[in-house]
Amino acid sequence: MSTKYDTKIFEIRKVISNLLENITQASKDSLEAYASANINGFKDVETKLANIASQGDIIDNEIIKTFALYGPEATELRSLVAYLKMTNEIINIGEGVKKYSRRMKQHFESECNLKPLNSTIIQLHKSTVTALTYILECFKNFDACNVEDFYTKVMVEESKNDDLFSILEKEIMTIIIDEKELSSEYVKVLGTLRKLERSCDRSVNIASLMMYAKQGGEIRLYS
Repeated sequence: MSTKYDTKIFEIRKVISNLLENITQASKDSLEAYASANINGFKDVETKLANIASQGDIIDNEIIKTFALYGPEATELRSLVAYLKMTNEIINIGEGVKKYSRRMKQHFESECNLKPLNSTIIQLHKSTVTALTYILECFKNFDACNVEDFYTKVMVEESKNDDLFSILEKEIMTIIIDEKELSSEYVKVLGTLRKLERSCDRSVNIASLMMYAKQGGEIRLYS
């Protein structure tokens, strides 16, 4: 494959890495905002991710141009397909972090008492951040990354995340029984927390795509 193609792939990986890094940091910032009850921190996350969709479009267009200009071989084609799908998952995670921050700001301003949920919410958010961090580290060193080991680590965090979300569902249902007048607000809180749970699912999808890019086989993504 031509040097120009290799250069383009390097550039695409770098831009995706930068996007992942921004989203991972935004997720960490929103966790810090929650832990410190800092409403302005949630606003900062929204601002940081304001143009996330357009950034994804730029990456996709670069990938499509690489398809068109360099006519990659089967192995390289597989990587480009994986990157194209990966961008979609990454943008969805970023949009989820942005919506989580916007809604959590609203929850803090409502009459909901989130303190009884603090420990579980923070653990849920930490597992999401950890999964994103694994992806970022592997993607930055993609050629040297042991994708099978990395995939297993992401799956462990996703399983932990599912368990924590199940606990939160039960905790919130208990609160709803005691505070019926705020039931609709607590249902909204649960919907907001699902953004974190879905982010971890999407992290598994990215891990699967990275496995596909390196090893081939079939693309299998979580619905």
